[in-house]
Amino acid sequence: MMHSGSEYKDESGDLAAGLIVEAGHKVDTRTLLPDEKVMIRRVVQDFLKSGAHALVLIGGTGVSPSDVTVETVVPFFEKELTGFGELLRNLSYQTIGSAALLTRATAGTAKGKLIVCLPGSPGAVETALRSFISEFPHIISIAGGFEPSQSEHRAKS
Repeated sequence: MMHSGSEYKDESGDLAAGLIVEAGHKVDTRTLLPDEKVMIRRVVQDFLKSGAHALVLIGGTGVSPSDVTVETVVPFFEKELTGFGELLRNLSYQTIGSAALLTRATAGTAKGKLIVCLPGSPGAVETALRSFISEFPHIISIAGGFEPSQSEHRAKS
């Protein structure tokens, strides 16, 4: 399931869908949403009741008064993956410099599922998904309680 926060041509959503499929995953749903807390909240609630494993929200992670994605989504998190935003800002800094601090991108888990909040720019979407999508199945597996036992982990080390 993927949702994008842009009202216009959804370049970032198109890019994200392509990268998700390229990585071998399926895009179940794409929806354009306004930056409205009630609508974002409803999408997250519907996602948590669905059979989908990951929700990628694009846009609304900046510092503008209309950027409400992060504060709307974070209350749903059971575990926030703070390293996600930290690492994305670090990677972005290497390309765009100190403007990277303007994103509040984050990710977290809820009910054994992954929720990712990405900035709306195509560059940030590409950086994030190319860098982190390989970890999504592992995160979902652990969040869903399918963590390998300690003895299996040691045997593979």
